[in-house]
Amino acid sequence: MMISGCHLATFVLMYRHLSSKAKTMRHSYNNQTATERILSLLKERGVIRPRDLDEYNIPRRYLSRLYERGIILRSSRGIYMAAYAELSEMQTIVEASKRIPKGTVCLLTALAVHEMTTQAPFEVWLAIDRKDWLPQISDLPVRIVRFSGDALKSGIEHRVIDGVTVPVYNPAKTVVDCFKYRNKIGLDVAIEALKGGWRAKKFSMDDIRKYAGVCRVQNVMQPYLETLIG
Repeated sequence: MMISGCHLATFVLMYRHLSSKAKTMRHSYNNQTATERILSLLKERGVIRPRDLDEYNIPRRYLSRLYERGIILRSSRGIYMAAYAELSEMQTIVEASKRIPKGTVCLLTALAVHEMTTQAPFEVWLAIDRKDWLPQISDLPVRIVRFSGDALKSGIEHRVIDGVTVPVYNPAKTVVDCFKYRNKIGLDVAIEALKGGWRAKKFSMDDIRKYAGVCRVQNVMQPYLETLIG
C-alpha cells in the first residue's frame, strides 16, 4: 500500500511525539526522589522493611528520616507504613508474617481471617516447622505453634491482607488444627468453628476428613462429624 507524502509526514510527527513522551516518562521515573519511591512501595505493599529498599538502591537511612519527619510510621521494630494509612485489625498479622516469613497463620488467627469465630484473638498464631529457628520478638503479640511434615505443608492458601500476601491455612485445615490443638485453644472453640464453617459452606466434609487424616485426629472428630451431618 502506497503512503502519500502527507500521511508520511503525519506518521513522522506522531512517532516523534510518542518518542518524546516515552522519554519524558523514563526521565521522570529515573528522577523520582527516594521519598516518592518509598511511598510508592508502601502504597503497593502496605508495609516495608529496610532491606526491601536494597533492590531499588535506596539508602536505608531515608526510612529513619521519613519517620522522624512524621511522613511514615514505625509500627514495630523494622516495619514501616505510611502515616496516612488506616491501621486495620489485621495489621499485626501482616507485621508478624513479615517478621517470621516461614510462618503460616493458623488456629485462632486463621479463624479470624476466615471469619469463622466470634473471638478476637489478641495474639497472632503462627505455625512453623519444628526445626525452624525462631527470631526473638518482644514487641509483637505472637504465639508460635510448631507443626511438622504434612501437617505443616498441607492446606496452605495465600490471602491478601492490607495489600500484603500472607500464607494462611484454609478453613478446613484450620478447623482440623483446632481439634488437634484443642487443649491449647479449647474444645468449644473447635466445635464452634466446625459448626459455623459448615453452615457457611466454608468447606466440604471430604475436605475435613482429608485433613483429619493428615493430622491424625479422625477418631477425635468422628463423633462431631456424625452429629453435624445427622
